[in-house]
Amino acid sequence: MKIKELFAQKEPVFSFEFFPPKTDKAAEKLMETVAELKGALSPGYVSVTYGAGGSTRERTLECVRRIHTELGLTAMAHLTCVGHTAVELTEIVRELVDAGVENVLALRGDPPQGETRFSAVDGGFANASQLVEHLRGEFDLCLGGACYPERHPEAISLESDVRWLKHKVEQGVDFLVTQLFFDNADYFAFVDRIRAAGIDVPVIPGIMPITNVAQIERFTSMCGARIPEELRVRLDPIRDDAAAVMATGIEHATLQCRALIAAGAPGLHFYTLNKSHATRSILASVKAL
Repeated sequence: MKIKELFAQKEPVFSFEFFPPKTDKAAEKLMETVAELKGALSPGYVSVTYGAGGSTRERTLECVRRIHTELGLTAMAHLTCVGHTAVELTEIVRELVDAGVENVLALRGDPPQGETRFSAVDGGFANASQLVEHLRGEFDLCLGGACYPERHPEAISLESDVRWLKHKVEQGVDFLVTQLFFDNADYFAFVDRIRAAGIDVPVIPGIMPITNVAQIERFTSMCGARIPEELRVRLDPIRDDAAAVMATGIEHATLQCRALIAAGAPGLHFYTLNKSHATRSILASVKAL
């Protein structure tokens, strides 16, 4: 099924994101986790990330194929421009299509480790807009795109960020998934900005439950997101107490998710970090409303 068809049903769509495992043992554990979440929470779809430079290419393709064929879940593969030519990207997507996968999250990707600026390879794409345009011309796919409620870290202004996002959507993006955020006001202000600019595709809030303070500080520094002061004050005294951090993170994300759905968000996309406990707790609470 194409993910855009799920959003057309007008019911909130809940989805989970995983990263590809590095070993066969980890791959089996991941499949168990996905199956557990499927049985408990019936997600609309599941996505699998893609490593820089194609470092996890085969694992990503294998996971997406197995989620689609063995678990019968709608699956979405992440795809980046990093280190690939247009010809190589076409071959990768053809493998997915041949396996029955109809959904791709088209991303530019981060610069390879040790580099501060993104550079396209010869014959490759410089940004996600070019990738979307290419895929739309070659395949009958449902295409997702990324967006940043608090502004893309490389954007020179909010206005510039919206202009580039509109250009990407115009190339053929069917829906957007946000970067993680912790203040719903940032999400709704972002949606208002892009709607005013004429962007009308569904915008799915990306949710990352806080389970480790140092980890979330690292993530937010990389993507330009902020931890609200009120939440930081709660986390700082307990940063070395894993159980307390987990409880606080789940509580904050649960309230955040309830408010998003109550205010009309089209769904929730959980960055699971390949673990199920926090996601299960939060989504079960949201679905119980």
